Amino acid sequence: MRLHLLALLAKEPAHGYELKQALEQTFGSAYPSPNIGQIYVTLGRLEKDGLVRAVGVEQSNRPNKKVYYLTAKGREHLTTWVDEPTEGPRVRDEFFMKLVLAPLTGIADRMALINRQRRHYLSLMSDLNDLLSRTSPSDRVAMLLIEGAMLHLQADLDWLERCQEDLA
Repeated sequence: MRLHLLALLAKEPAHGYELKQALEQTFGSAYPSPNIGQIYVTLGRLEKDGLVRAVGVEQSNRPNKKVYYLTAKGREHLTTWVDEPTEGPRVRDEFFMKLVLAPLTGIADRMALINRQRRHYLSLMSDLNDLLSRTSPSDRVAMLLIEGAMLHLQADLDWLERCQEDLA
């Protein structure tokens, strides 16, 4: 969440609730609603690290609030993140480690592991289909996020088939 908040603050200064709303509006229903407590904890850490600075703003009818600004160091950190490629496929897949090692111990059967994992992926796919059906087609960011997750899940399901063919 650190980098998401830095990106929003690069656009304009904001307080915690504004950042929460911006995340929800930007990503729509596809993005889990962030916990406001976590946002403020993260902002505190970003401030401690010198990536943002907070300015107290007095309010007449409410408690004072802090507005957060991106620092030069924060902008540099954000630029580095944007410029770096994102991790690609995972070679050390936890499920694959279970699939190879658990049968050696005698505590698991490969087909049982594959079938359990397949059921899990299919359940996740069903949840994503439900989310997709509730998402407005005009919310392109959410639609792309959901579709991307579905494509990754489909690739994982295809890979499970390959594991079953080669190992079971």
